[in-house]
Amino acid sequence: MVLLMALFAIFTQKKPVQQVVQETMQRQQQQLAYEPTPEEQELAAFTRVVLAYTEDVWKNIYPQMALKYRGSRPQYEEPILVLFSGVTPTACGTGQAGMGPFYCPGDNQVYIDLSFFNELEEKFDAPGNFAQAYVIAHEVGHHIQNPLGISNQVQSQRQRLSKEAYNRLSVKQELQADYLAGVWAHHTQRQFDVLQCGDIEEGIRAAMAVGDDMIQRKAPGRVVPENFTHGSSEQRIRWFTMGLK
Repeated sequence: MVLLMALFAIFTQKKPVQQVVQETMQRQQQQLAYEPTPEEQELAAFTRVVLAYTEDVWKNIYPQMALKYRGSRPQYEEPILVLFSGVTPTACGTGQAGMGPFYCPGDNQVYIDLSFFNELEEKFDAPGNFAQAYVIAHEVGHHIQNPLGISNQVQSQRQRLSKEAYNRLSVKQELQADYLAGVWAHHTQRQFDVLQCGDIEEGIRAAMAVGDDMIQRKAPGRVVPENFTHGSSEQRIRWFTMGLK
């Protein structure tokens, strides 16, 4: 039924394919809307609060960034937050909890399985609210990259480059998202003065914990830089802190 509705919209209503895909995914997600457990309610509320802070900051600074990068000053379009458990349909394919939080440029949505934040604390040893905020801000950083054309530029090279070369390009994209997370934290503090003592350290600890080299060591196994897709701990910390300045 969902497929038939999508085809009807494409051929009879003359809607762009990407718009139809987005609307179809949103209908599916509404039908499968995940309701956080009582234990997750506080974490879900916190996640929404952080997302609201990103919206308040980026709506002010995104137009100027777009002017510099694209030569125009469009208004900031907010991403949609989708909370899920286990698996979820997305315009980028089936999303799975094992992927961690992610952003899908095909539907402009940030996907988060709240169990990841427990994993961040217990498995990655990166506890704290701002460690979680850093993760959310990083995914919103990918949302910033999307209308600027950066996501498409990277994706367009997937079939043209070797695996190692594409991995290096992916790392650059991820480190830029870390930088944008730092930019957000900097402006959040300037606008709202909400950061507390130790918050930045929590973010840095999270950036270190999700570095490719750190994850590979925990596998267990040896560190293989050619397989990095997000950057080393040192790189992720460096670019996040650069954004903070």
